[in-house]
Parts: sequence; C-alpha cells; structure tokens
Amino acid sequence: MIEQYVWDLQEADETLVAVVGGKGAHLGGLSRIEGIRVPGGFCVTTDAFRRIMAQEPSLDDLLDQLSRVNPDDREAIRTLSEEIRRTIEGVAIPGDLAAAITRALARLGEQAAYAVRSSATAEDLPTASFAGQQDTYLNVVGPTAILGYVSRCWASLFTERAVIYRQRNGIDHRTVHMAVVVQQMVFPHAAGILFTADPVTGNRKVATVDAGFGLGEALVSGLVNPDVFKVRHGEVVAKAIAAKQRAVHALPAGGTQEVAIDAQQQEQPALTDAQVVRLVQLGRRIEAHFGRPQDIEWCLVDDGFQIVQSRPITTLFPVPIPESGDQENHVYVSVGHGQMMTDPMKPLGLSMWQLTAMVPMHEAGGRLFVDVTRRLAAPTSRAGLLDVLGRGDPLIRDALETVLDHDDFVPSLPDPLPDPLPDAGTGGPPAGGASAPIETDPAIVTELIERSRVSIAALERDIRTKTGPALFDFLLEEAFEEHKRVLSDPLSLQAIMAGMEATWWLNDTLQEWLGEKNAADTLTLSAPGNVTSEMGLALLDVADVIRPQSEVVAFLQGVEEEGFLDELAKLAGGSEARDAIEAYLDRYGMRCVGEIDITRPRWRERPTTLVPVILDNVRNFEPGAAERRFEEGRRKAQQKEQDVLSRLRALPDGEQKADEAKRMIDRVRTFIGYREYPKYGIVSRYFLYKQALLEEAERLVQANVLPEKEDAFYLTFQELHDVVRSNQVDDQLIQQRKEAFRSYHALTPPRVLTSDGEALTGAYRRDDVPAGALIGLPVSAGTIEGRARVILDMSDADLEAGDILVTPFTDPSWSPLFVGIAGLVTEVGGLMTHGAVIAREYGLPAIVGVEQATRLIRDGQRIRVHGTDGYVEILP
Repeated sequence: MIEQYVWDLQEADETLVAVVGGKGAHLGGLSRIEGIRVPGGFCVTTDAFRRIMAQEPSLDDLLDQLSRVNPDDREAIRTLSEEIRRTIEGVAIPGDLAAAITRALARLGEQAAYAVRSSATAEDLPTASFAGQQDTYLNVVGPTAILGYVSRCWASLFTERAVIYRQRNGIDHRTVHMAVVVQQMVFPHAAGILFTADPVTGNRKVATVDAGFGLGEALVSGLVNPDVFKVRHGEVVAKAIAAKQRAVHALPAGGTQEVAIDAQQQEQPALTDAQVVRLVQLGRRIEAHFGRPQDIEWCLVDDGFQIVQSRPITTLFPVPIPESGDQENHVYVSVGHGQMMTDPMKPLGLSMWQLTAMVPMHEAGGRLFVDVTRRLAAPTSRAGLLDVLGRGDPLIRDALETVLDHDDFVPSLPDPLPDPLPDAGTGGPPAGGASAPIETDPAIVTELIERSRVSIAALERDIRTKTGPALFDFLLEEAFEEHKRVLSDPLSLQAIMAGMEATWWLNDTLQEWLGEKNAADTLTLSAPGNVTSEMGLALLDVADVIRPQSEVVAFLQGVEEEGFLDELAKLAGGSEARDAIEAYLDRYGMRCVGEIDITRPRWRERPTTLVPVILDNVRNFEPGAAERRFEEGRRKAQQKEQDVLSRLRALPDGEQKADEAKRMIDRVRTFIGYREYPKYGIVSRYFLYKQALLEEAERLVQANVLPEKEDAFYLTFQELHDVVRSNQVDDQLIQQRKEAFRSYHALTPPRVLTSDGEALTGAYRRDDVPAGALIGLPVSAGTIEGRARVILDMSDADLEAGDILVTPFTDPSWSPLFVGIAGLVTEVGGLMTHGAVIAREYGLPAIVGVEQATRLIRDGQRIRVHGTDGYVEILP
C-alpha cells in the first residue's frame, strides 16, 4: 500500500472491489495473469470518495431526496443528479489527498499522458455491468488536470443514466462508492472490444472481435462501424470489414480529436486474421482467470496487445450444468414456455418443481430446462418430439431444427425408451406416438377428478400431523411420491391426449374436407368440466353479489390492506360480500400468477389481487352474466356442430365423414376440459406444502435463526431441511441468492438452449402476412379490433369491455380477466397451453408466441387480432 488513499494497480485484485471499485479490481486481477499486459497506473480509493462526500453536509439531504424519487420521473432525477454532481465537483480536494495523488503521478511520470477512469463498487459485477454508466477521460496531462478529472469521476457516480440504472436494478445509491483509476495512456494502431462469447447468440465457443483504427473511443461512441471477426476453435470463421472513415487520436497537449482516415486505408482490416486469433487466445486466458465470459477492451501497440478493461458479459443466459459433469453436447428446452411462466423462480420454488416433476429438470438463470438431447439423437423419438412440440409451439420446433442443422452437434443414437415431455409435470402428453385409446365416457373424467380430490384430502389430513424433520421426511417419502403417482396415472394421460388428439384431428381433417381453419375453436366453446374457465365465470357470480351493495363497492375501491375481508362484515351487505369472496377463495385461493413457483403469494394469502378484477366485473357486466356467457358458448358450439355435420353429409362419403367428425366432436367435449385439471391438482398440493413449510420457517424466525420467514424461499428444499435440523443458516448464502434472483429478472429465457450457450427463440418463417404485422401462433379463431391494454401485472389490470389484453404470458390465474376482454395477445404460449385453451372456451380471438408483443404494441393503441391466421396489425 502506497498511501491510505492511493493503491498501486498491481496491488489490487478481485477481492478489493470495496476499496478500488469494479474496474480497478478487474485491472488488478488482469495484471496478475501471465502473458497479459496492462498499462501501469494506480487507484484513488473509495475512502477518498467517502471523505469528499462527508465534507459537504448538503449531499446527505440531496441523496435522501434522490432515494424518494420515482424512477420514471426523469425530470426530477435530472435536476437532482445535476445538483449532486455540481456539489461534488465544487468540493476542494484536501491537501494531503491531493499530495498522495501527485506523489503517485511523480513515480509514473508527472507529465505523461493518462486515462482517468471511474471505478464504482457496483460496476463490472457478474450480475450488473454498469457499462457506460460512469465517465472516462482520455489523454489527460499534468497533475492539475488529473485532479480535476478525478473530481469529475467522483461526480459521475450521479449521472442521470447511472442513477436510473441503479434504481431499476434495486441498488441503493448510498451503498455504491466511487474509486478512480489513473492509468498510463497507450496510443494504439488499433483498438476495440473482444467478447469471449458471442453476445448475440450466447454461444460460448464463438468469440467476437470488434476492431477499428486509433483509440477504442471511436467504436464505443458509435463514430465508426467496426470490423467484426468471429473465431471458433482457434480460427476465424466469419468476418466483415467495414469502411472506417474516421478515428479518434490523442492530441500532444492532451485530449483527443476525430481525424479522417486515408481513403486507401479505410477498407483495410484493422487486424490480420493471425492477430485476431492471438487476441482471442489472450481472451480465453482472461476468461479462465475470471471464470465466466468477458467483455474485454484491448489496444494494439507495436504488434502487441494491451488490455485496458475486462468485465463480465451480464446479458448472457447461463448454461445448465449437467449433473454428470460431462463435456458432451446437450440441448435443453424451456419448461417455463410450456408452463406459461417465464419469470425467474426462487430456489425453493425451483427445487420443489424439480422434486415433483416427472422428468429431470436443470436450473439456469432462475428457470428450469429439460434435456432433450437423447430424444433428438434417435430418428423415431426425434420425429415424435418435433411433432408434439411443433403442434404446441412452432417456435420451439424451429429452434430445435436449427440445432439439428448444426453439423454433428446432436449425436446419432438408438431410440430411447418413452418418457414424458417437459409438460409432463402437469400431466402432459407422452414422448410421441398415439396414446392407448379410451372410450368417450364422461364417467372417466368424473372418476379422475374424484381420485385427485381424495388424494388431496388425504394429504391435507396427514400433513397437519407433521412438523420439523418429520415433515420433510413425509414430503420426500410419501407426499411427493403420491404427487408423481397421480400425475403419471395412465388413465389421466390417456384422457388428456384424447382431448388433444381429437382437437388436432378436427382442425386438420375439417380444413382438408371443408377448407375451414381451426374449426375446433368454436366446437370447444363452454366445454364442460374445465376448472380454469369455471374459475373466471365464478368471479362474475361474486360480482353479482357485490354489485347491489353501493357501500361495499365504494369500500373495495379504496382497499389496500390484506385484512379487508374482516372489515367487510361491518358494512351494509358486507357479510354477503365477504361470504361470496371467501367461498371463491376456498375453491380457488391456492391460485396466483406464476403459480408453478411455490414461493409466489397465493390469492388466499393476498386477496387484494382479486379486488380490481371484481370491480371491473361489477362495472362491465350485468347480473347473471356467468350463466349467460356459458350458455351462449354452448349454443354456438351446438350450432357449429350441426353446421359442420350438415356440410360434411353433402360431400362424397358424407355420412361416413359426418359420423367420424361426430365421434371426434363428442370426444373433444368429453375430455378437453380435463386438460386443465391436473394443474389445478398440482397447485392445490403446492399450497398445502407451502403452508406447512412456512410454519417451519416461522418457527425458525421465533428461534432467531431466520430474520424473516420468506428468507426460506432462497433456500432449496434440502437446504431448508438441513436448517430445520441444525437450527443454523448461512446468512451470506441467502443474501447472495437474493442478489442473484434480482439479476435474473434482466435475463430473457430462450425456448431452446445448448450446452455451448447458444440461445434460440425460433422463427415462424411465414410470408403470408401483411407487411409490418406481428406474427404469432393462432390458437383461437376469429378477428377482433379494439384497444390494446398492455398489462404486465394482473393486479394492475383496468379493463373495459372490448379491450384486447396484451401481456407476456398468462397462466390459469389470469382466466378471471378473460371474461371481460375481447381478444388476447401473449409473447409466450402454445396451442394447448392454458391461456389458449381458455381463450377457445370463451370464444376470444387469440394469438400467442408473438415475440416482444408488450414492447412493440403500446398501451392504448388500436390493434386488429387475426386469431384464425395468426397475426396482429397495429392500426393507425
């Protein structure tokens, strides 16, 4: 250590982020890697920054004001951040601190040129890069200028963009401190960025090099397009050489300027292929040191590379780690896309789903994936997998076919034994091929529902008697095994497949015979026994009870606290309203948005979630709407059946065709509603598991083991089991898990992911839609035009009759909203996912799998949904 406030760069390493900031820590780490050249320099530590902040008392009040500002109030943030920066730059650097910086400069060369670079403690981290959020100043000459730019770096912690970035990432401004790196300038022939993983595809085997002439500032600022090289297995596999008309060069007296590049040189590559390969070799060494893919800034000086920065690439989706630890190629399919819940899950939620699922599941980025490599590798099972997944979500099929097109990535293997698909966690179809036929008998569905009811009642009875380690043993040895036994019931799988296969038969065959698309959509309206569609209609009945009671309606409009049900009884008509809501919660209170994650708050735990939907129903519907809605759907389905059969009888062999169609229509109406029931059973079990586990967590709080019972959500099931046994917990582990979970929200999970890290979302590859239309998967026929309501959180819904719901995904908990909308557009989903099934039952034109729908469609815009043909038009 040179001084209290100044550290030599080579003394720093990755353990010293709190002292020298992220950039300083990484540069120190880089300087210790054999064969990596880093320009010399020193760090002005965070202690110096804290001392400056403490010298101006008004900064404390300004930071208080900033912490209270809404992240969307750009004007207030701009005004406050400007004032904070002005105040910091106005603080005189104390004499002893200035002397320490000047002494460090004298050792390196007082009149040499330096880069003065911000190095915040929340910068270049694995979960948040903060790239470009603070300032860097190049070619600074002389102690006076350097001291001035050190102050400006301190102040740049409060640029408007840095403040907004921290607020949106949940980082407290007071917990972030600024160090400053002062580093000898290099004057390169060429400079640029090296990504040790492809930043677009995520492929960890492909490195990307961006290169231009002069200082790298020309590329970072967007002044020129770079040359782009892609390197795989030690050779350049692709390159694009840009016309580089400008460069940024250093001025002799300090500062930089743009210069024109000689016309003959503009289209020359900034690096030779051999230099690119050598640079990537250095990058792999750096990547190995830091243990994750890196975004590296480099300079070429006299045919040697110097590294001026390295940070983690935080936008890459993590790769699942095989339990076997093998180095073989793997292909993973997203579970969340099949379950209509692509948000990250907390560790307890992940482990509970893994323990109760029918197939092994792998975690990455807070999401779950199923390894389908073996099934893709064998011809027969590959065909079955692509067929079933393609019917559900064409984008998954296209993504898998893209992987198969990669030479030799998927090995050739004999056919594996059949096992369930990713959706089998909710009683989905088997691997491929037709399921064993069953009779079209409604009594089968009645029997299956009764079996499930009896099993859940037994769980509810038995789980009450278990506490402590005995509870965990009971769950592992009995409850989870019964859970999986019910899900794998052959009769249940046959019933699900019977409804799905009959739907596919009707759509395919009636299009061939009658030229009609998606005929099954109308034939399934108001199909009996669908617990999810019944849930939406039942909330209309709740609204009927509340609507006449003006005092209750007024009270609900101001509800914020979860204890509001107890208050209702004090109002005129309030007891009836409370009883109606309580009865609804008794039947459906285990549901919630994102319900596959056991840690999500259920409606029974947070009934305020339902209040906006109830009030929408009160406002938008007349009494008796639920029964009328169901009867109208049933009547339309009957009329459609008569119409289809009549038209078929007029064809050659018409009676035979009509008989076949009638059998399939009866089959669909018998079994399609049951498609929703296994999920209802899972969620019912989950709520019982959760209540028992939360009681254990509450005991841990009472014993001062956990600060809050919800902290248990950041432990896996087995870890929580261990904590209950030992009464000891790793507080640091829980904190790390919380930070990781927060960072996972910024990641977009792919439909398909390879062990190389390549993330694939698939494409529709259609040319039969109008220019500018948004393409998706048609799941419920009809065309509707209306106001788009872009809703990211069900509790924020404010819908009027005729609105079209646009949202990332809908799971069964969204169905109460479906009764009040005219159409549906989602970013995620398939032909047989829950939102699609309910949209068809309610007769809503619907399109799912519309990539970035919530970004491309603005709230309030008029749109036209073509539910039969699968595209959305944004209207002027």
